[in-house]
Amino acid sequence: MSEDTLREDARAIEALLFLSPEPLSTETLAGLLQADRDRVLAAIDRLMAAFDADRGLEVGQIAGGWVLRTRPDMAAVCDRLRERPPEDRLSPAAMETLAVVAYLEPVSRPDIGRLRGVSVDSTVANLVERGLLEESGRADVSGAILYRTTRAFQQRFGLRDQRDLPPIERFELSGPQADDLRQRLSEAGHMDAAAEVSELEQGAPQPPDMAETPTVIQEVPVVTETPDGEPDDSDGESA
Repeated sequence: MSEDTLREDARAIEALLFLSPEPLSTETLAGLLQADRDRVLAAIDRLMAAFDADRGLEVGQIAGGWVLRTRPDMAAVCDRLRERPPEDRLSPAAMETLAVVAYLEPVSRPDIGRLRGVSVDSTVANLVERGLLEESGRADVSGAILYRTTRAFQQRFGLRDQRDLPPIERFELSGPQADDLRQRLSEAGHMDAAAEVSELEQGAPQPPDMAETPTVIQEVPVVTETPDGEPDDSDGESA
């Protein structure tokens, strides 16, 4: 076995152990590296030597497999990290999805995805799991599940009800779904007829190629959170 092969095998095993959430057996590593058992063990020996006592990590063997783990003498500092309260931050995709639901609720998952221009299945499921969205019946025609925001959503962003959402008239709506969105916002009570007519009379510029038009939700205001957890109804970055 050449030195170059041994070095590359050791690097590959280090990467695999770092990524794996569970111990990897010698046989599993051999299959991933497309190598025999002896070659894998030689690479592991080289990797273990590389993680000497001066390093914070080590290669260990537990539960019939190999792991990359912190050294025992690092327990104190690692425990301080574990004891820190987890940050419950929302991703841009989650913030954008919440904005759609907050202004149009109740709204179905297919409608959310159509307005955002991407699949929202996992995002909606995550928001339901976190208690920020909940099911609210089914659509009459399609039978799709409808979603609405929860009391936890209002508490998180400091809202008494939908009337505390930023006025939709502050934002310009454009794109291929703009007319449909205006109608739905009006039906939901977030855009009065006068404001809607005024916006239409202003004639918001439309791009020549609708295929390149930004998705409508990029123009929908979102409620963002400041670092200290306080709600901020200013124009945030579109999720």
